[in-house]
Amino acid sequence: MRETKRWNMKTDSNAIMEAAALLKQGKTVAFPTETVYGLGADATSQQAVSGIFQAKGRPEDNPLIAHVATKEQLRKLVTSLPPLAETLIDAFTPGPLTMILPSNGTCAKNVTAGLSTIGVRIPDHPVAHELLKTCGIPVAAPSANISGKPSPTSADHVWADLHGKIDGLVDGGPTGVGVESTVVDCTQEIPVVLRPGGITKEQIEQITGTVMVDPALAGSADRPKAPGMKYTHYAPEVPMWLVEGSPEKIQAVINRAQNEHKRVGVMACNRTAENLQADRIISLGSDLREIAANLYDALREFKNGDTDLILCETFPTENIGQAVMNRLEKAASDYIPE
Repeated sequence: MRETKRWNMKTDSNAIMEAAALLKQGKTVAFPTETVYGLGADATSQQAVSGIFQAKGRPEDNPLIAHVATKEQLRKLVTSLPPLAETLIDAFTPGPLTMILPSNGTCAKNVTAGLSTIGVRIPDHPVAHELLKTCGIPVAAPSANISGKPSPTSADHVWADLHGKIDGLVDGGPTGVGVESTVVDCTQEIPVVLRPGGITKEQIEQITGTVMVDPALAGSADRPKAPGMKYTHYAPEVPMWLVEGSPEKIQAVINRAQNEHKRVGVMACNRTAENLQADRIISLGSDLREIAANLYDALREFKNGDTDLILCETFPTENIGQAVMNRLEKAASDYIPE
């Protein structure tokens, strides 16, 4: 078990310098972005990036995102920057948008999983920006959690999963968006959403016009084109069922499970939660943005031994609701239609 250095951005004035030094030494450092906490390593070093996969228990055929501080740094990782990418960069970066672009081979092969393309983004978080600017290298960074579990939206989530497995953790407080970045394939004339996230399809359409959604979005391709498209993700410790329908319908499912002596936890929007009775109820928020921000924290609240079954209501799939439902469908073990 290795020592994991933890810095608090409110009290440790040397946090960024020390964390950047570790990254340049080929070490693994977790840090906040505006979406979730990422687990970073030098994206140009195969050995450094291997440390990410080992800490997370993540399969190495699942590509990673390279994070950079500026558009100039981004250019150094790709063979070309198509006009579509230029447009998206101007509109949405820094921000929760990852662009799939033709790789020039600067980043290690285990970042791209052997693909000819690479996912790159410029995060919009002051800690992430300062860290990336200070270390001066592209940083590969998937979510800083055990692979398959809910992504971390606080430093405590990271500590619970990876303490003793990574070299450093920069505690910059809770993240904002709460779900990962939107991944867009920019290698064609029309943008293709490979993973919904903090930038919505509707927002992209306002800038580019036509936007396509990858048909494989709901499934898992043999060779994923982007992070988050393969293997189980976001799963809580106990089974979770998605329940479509009214509060009365959800309550009936709760009652049946409780009659089978199951301890039932529920996740729902505030309005629905007020009309339910269960062993434990977590209100996710009053709108889709709040629900997205609170989703992973809620999934981590239900522990094996305290709860036997989680029920979660379904949400509309417009705007960021598409990302919320994408994550819930990947985390759920069953779906009860209306």
